[in-house]
Amino acid sequence: MKKYLKIIQDNKASKGIRFANFIIDRIVVYVLFFLFGSFSYLIYELLNIEFFINVTNQLAQMNRFQDIIITLSVYLIYMFSIEYFTKGRSVGKYITGTKVIGTDGENPSFQEYLIRTVSRIVPFDGLSFFGFDGWHDAWSDTRVINIKNYNAATEVKSEIDMIGSKEIA
Repeated sequence: MKKYLKIIQDNKASKGIRFANFIIDRIVVYVLFFLFGSFSYLIYELLNIEFFINVTNQLAQMNRFQDIIITLSVYLIYMFSIEYFTKGRSVGKYITGTKVIGTDGENPSFQEYLIRTVSRIVPFDGLSFFGFDGWHDAWSDTRVINIKNYNAATEVKSEIDMIGSKEIA
């Protein structure tokens, strides 16, 4: 059983910041699609290679269900990859000064990032953080914290814990 630190709960990112993270990361995914389309066009025009332009045309002609599946897949791959390899920071989180952290104060494990990502498949999960904790946070035992506030609180706690201990010169 994982322990839940009060300092994590006290320094969670606000609902407004969480919403900004959501919007920014969605925009990043749409920019990735735009860049893929631009890349496809350039490769076709410069090198006359039709493969990428054909893929782009097929993506443009998909029905709504296929579009949702492809977009969701790209979003999930993006969120897992960027949060895992940057230790809890997506583009939105970099911009807003927030980070994913385990409820025990440690960096989340591969499994916790995977659970966070898979949990995003649940309809309306992207808006679940308007409640107490987002579903993908609760199910993976992670939280999104304000880094500056968390570091300041951790430093204060450390200084308080040091009171009364002997200094060795």
